[in-house]
This record gives sequence, structure tokens and C-alpha cells, in this order.
Amino acid sequence: MRKRIITVIAAASLALTACSSAGSDSKAVADDKPAATKPAPTQSPTVDCSDTSLDQATWMAHCSEQAGTGGDGTADAQDLEWGKPATTTGAQLVADDGPGGGALEVTPTTVVYAKTAMGNTAANGVYAIIAVKDRATGTIAAAESRGLDGGGWQWIAPDGQALDEGENDASSITPDGFTGGGMIKAGTYHWNTIAFDLTEAQRRGGTIAYTDGAGATFRWKVPASDGGPELAALKKGMEGNY
Repeated sequence: MRKRIITVIAAASLALTACSSAGSDSKAVADDKPAATKPAPTQSPTVDCSDTSLDQATWMAHCSEQAGTGGDGTADAQDLEWGKPATTTGAQLVADDGPGGGALEVTPTTVVYAKTAMGNTAANGVYAIIAVKDRATGTIAAAESRGLDGGGWQWIAPDGQALDEGENDASSITPDGFTGGGMIKAGTYHWNTIAFDLTEAQRRGGTIAYTDGAGATFRWKVPASDGGPELAALKKGMEGNY
């Protein structure tokens, strides 16, 4: 009887040892399994917002916040009230002889909307014609930056589309008394005109943006109807009788 009890106890001990060993082996196998690989985070595609071949959907998805105006890359643009001057840097490359880069105060003051102007008819429906006062405030002459230099003026439509100044026949609208441009001597000012050929949808709620010779951009919300201190003179100049 004693021998049988000892045999049972030994068998039970062997069974417990086998279970413990199996558990250890299972844990070791589990520990040897590689950790699950986490999927790499999805990265947004890089979009060149200066690429003029972008379709509208791509531009709105990736560039509209930069434009505020236009997807013109003006996320850091300075917003100004209509008629308030912007203190800018003049063009670095100027048509006239001069050092370039002088201090230039730029002020859009007056706007006129017209379907026809100075013998031209707006191809898209309406011209926005804006009088701009340019003053060279530094000790050297200065000139507005131009589109060819990567600067100049644009109209930013409500949907973010950026339109260049002077497109179609808008560049031919040069009212008498508002034909300034080029180099402005230090301490003097010129009256200039910028014009845009727009659809009615582009016109309503539009903004103009000016990028200067140092790459800084300034924006003004354009009034929805004709107005400004030079309104009478601008309209008279468009008749050719200024």
C-alpha cells in the first residue's frame, strides 16, 4: 500500500513538471513572435502652388489657404484697409537706370467697374480699373515690382483664383492723369492705373495683392462698387478729357 501511494505521488509530480515546462515553452514561443508592424503615416503630397498648370480641385485642396488670395503663395501677406498705404521695397530690376530696391509707398485709392473703357470691351464681362498712388519715400528712386520679376499685382477672386493685372486688353486702359510707372524719383509720387478683365463672379468680393521687390505681399479688399477720392478724375481721364 505504501509503495502504491509513493507511485501516485511521483506520477502527479511528473505531470505538474510537464505542465510547467509546456507553459514556459508556450510563453517563449509567444515572446519570440515579432511585434506587429505599424503602418507608416500617410503623408500629404507636396504641391507647387506656383505651378500655373494645376487644376482647380488640386489648387483649392492644397493652396487656397496660402492665398487667403490665390493660392499665390501669400500666407504671410499683410492685409490693409482699402486706401491705406503699404510700405514696400521697390523692384530690384528696373527698366530705367537706377540702383533698384528703394523704399516705395503703394496706395490703391479708387476703383471703377466698366464693361467698356477707352475703346476696349472686357472679354470676360467687366473691367476693374484701380488708381494707385506710388510715392518714393526713401533717398533713392524706386519703381513698382512687375510680374516678370516675380512680383506685381494680382486680383484674387472669391474662390481663390489669382488673375494677373493687364490680361486681355486691360493693359491698354491708361486714363489721362494716371499713367505713372517706371522709376519714381526720391521724394516724389506718381498716379498709376492697374486694370483687370473679370467675370462677374470673380469681381464680387475680390481682393488685390501686390508683391514687392523683396517678396513681401500686401492685400486690400476691393469695394464692390465704384468709389474713392479720385473717382471723378479717374472717370474723366477714361474719357480722354482729363
